[in-house]
Amino acid sequence: MKKNNSVLLSTPYIIWMVVFTLIPLCVVGYYALTDPATGEFTLQNIHSLNQYWGVLWESILYSLISAFICLLLGYPVAYYIAHCKPMTQKMLYMLVMLPMCMSFLLRTLAWVGLLQDTGILNDFLELIGIGRKQLIRTPGAVILGMVYNYLPYMILPLYSTIVKIDNRLIEAAEDLGCNSVQVFRKVVLPLSVPGILSGITMVFVPAVSTFYISQKLGGTDTVLIGDVIERQFKQGNNPNLGAALSLVLMVLVFVCTGIMNRFGADEEGGVIA
Repeated sequence: MKKNNSVLLSTPYIIWMVVFTLIPLCVVGYYALTDPATGEFTLQNIHSLNQYWGVLWESILYSLISAFICLLLGYPVAYYIAHCKPMTQKMLYMLVMLPMCMSFLLRTLAWVGLLQDTGILNDFLELIGIGRKQLIRTPGAVILGMVYNYLPYMILPLYSTIVKIDNRLIEAAEDLGCNSVQVFRKVVLPLSVPGILSGITMVFVPAVSTFYISQKLGGTDTVLIGDVIERQFKQGNNPNLGAALSLVLMVLVFVCTGIMNRFGADEEGGVIA
């Protein structure tokens, strides 16, 4: 009886996954492996990806840098929130989630207004005598946009992992003579590895496929794989090549998810001796 109830309750989720996940993935695979003129099976779209490997590696590099910066910024924030009083935790948690309630486009356009040549930051630099600098249309501006937009995706899984760490383990380490640095290095950090892996994945996956951030904050030389895919569908009139590029990103996402599941699925973690 319980098994039948479980199947019944999971039916809407299964239908949702089939209609909005499996079928679109199959459509992407179909377009990636067919000729745009004849509709016959071909690997030409896959072979055409050779000219975009440089763009793909650049996108991966930008995403990894953004994920690393988010980790450096997000871990102390998550650690602090996890050790606050319950009411303070709820308030800070809400503040972290609050920017996510605002449109992604508006958040990015806000940085355009701040970084542009006549923006607030350049006005301030000129006021203090440094002079106006090229802040926008640079790789640094693109990474800044990624970090700002995806930082909550790093903080939330880290907080969820750190807050579950049993305080008795920390007390035991202190009783055995560990100082605060050793407690963090041998207890807290190893036990928070699942949250780190989850946060890196949650930042890397949307960052590697983004295109709006690079278009608004990057220059003409800053072209990411998401930009190429969008152009193939909108301007290049070649959805088959765009689907092939999307297929490569899909495989990359599956690899990242597999790594996360392999090394970060155990929420209990381990303690380094």
